[in-house]
Amino acid sequence: MITSPEVLFLILFGGLILGMAVGFPVPFVMLGISMIVGLLGVGPGFFQMMVLRVFETMQNYILVAIVLFVYMGIMLERSGAAERLFSAAHVVLGGLRGGLALAVVVVCTIMAAATGIMGAPVIVMGLFALPEMLKRGYDKALSVGTVCAGGTLGILIPPSIMLVVYGPMAGLSVGKLFLGAVLPGLVLSGLYAAYIIIRCTLKPELGPPLPPEQRAIPWAKKLWMVVTSILPTLFLILSVLGTIFFGVAAPTEAAAIGAAASLALALAYRRLDWETFKESVYRTLKVSSMILLIVAAAFVFTGTFMLIGGGDLVKEALLGLPVGRWGVLVIMMAAFFLFGIFMEWVGIVPILVPIFTPILAELGFDPLWAAILFCVTMQTSFLTPPMAPALFYIKGVAPKEVEFGRHIVMGTLPFIGLQVLGIAAVAFFPQLALWLPGLLK
Repeated sequence: MITSPEVLFLILFGGLILGMAVGFPVPFVMLGISMIVGLLGVGPGFFQMMVLRVFETMQNYILVAIVLFVYMGIMLERSGAAERLFSAAHVVLGGLRGGLALAVVVVCTIMAAATGIMGAPVIVMGLFALPEMLKRGYDKALSVGTVCAGGTLGILIPPSIMLVVYGPMAGLSVGKLFLGAVLPGLVLSGLYAAYIIIRCTLKPELGPPLPPEQRAIPWAKKLWMVVTSILPTLFLILSVLGTIFFGVAAPTEAAAIGAAASLALALAYRRLDWETFKESVYRTLKVSSMILLIVAAAFVFTGTFMLIGGGDLVKEALLGLPVGRWGVLVIMMAAFFLFGIFMEWVGIVPILVPIFTPILAELGFDPLWAAILFCVTMQTSFLTPPMAPALFYIKGVAPKEVEFGRHIVMGTLPFIGLQVLGIAAVAFFPQLALWLPGLLK
């Protein structure tokens, strides 16, 4: 057996990095290297402890909400709600400079509050809104950047699945996390919109308004389009978030309400048939299984890390740095950001949150505020190459004339800057994350 925590720490994280670099699936890398290090550092009794840990984790009632929220998002995507929302926003905002880009931000914000996932809004807007913007003469980089940035709001704005996973890891209420993420998400959405307005005002050719003849639609018809597209989706959002915020239901029960409401919405839009239902269930099982497998593997990885004394090692190292408590917080944020460049959030949260939560308490930071700060930081990493998921989602559906480096990467850079402003806003104005949760007390 190896008793040195430093050596075991190096084997554990070195094996994780090497396995991911080679291309092995993340959960199997975490499980495999954890078993090796556990056997070397703890002995055969390690396996029994980890089996009990996994079973205890998977019995957490709140994790059921993951499956239900995934189903809600997938069914909403198949219902055509996003296309209807964009058509309505396109008609209302199309006469403004950058109006179609603003419509994308509005729709992505609404879809984020209705789905809780990132991939669906990026793909749907990439298929539906991006070709329309390019056809109207919009700048390619601005168009792609808007879709990518707007799509990532789904990972932050409730009912974010990332927050559902984060809560149990940090011992925080998922309902309070949802409340804490509302204002930061809206601030980011507002920053995107302000940037588009300023850019298109200074350079109108980046986002020309629709010609008068194409927006000459009677106000009665515009109002009908808005009512029939926005109200049903807002009803779904309120049925989920409203029941949580007002204490009527816990997140798991609210997720069940949302899943049923998304089914009803697809039926009302006449987009529900047996094939759609079957495909939605299949995709839900596929995505949920992946998420829960990674969560279980990450729990084993973190448990191994704690057993070999890694938690104390990191705590002593961070608290011993001559940077003060704010410097330690910045280092933690940098860790979330760097992990986010190379891994999906579902692997990051179960690894880093249990390690950093005790240190946050030692430093006297509010764990709820820190959670939102970390989540906004991770959202930023999803736009940052080389592994930025949003960029590869849009690359898969963008028209051929859209180039990865020139348009996709360069188009997201200004929005990464806006994300940094959002992080600074949450850091310097904690009430953005704490005001709404404080109303529950």
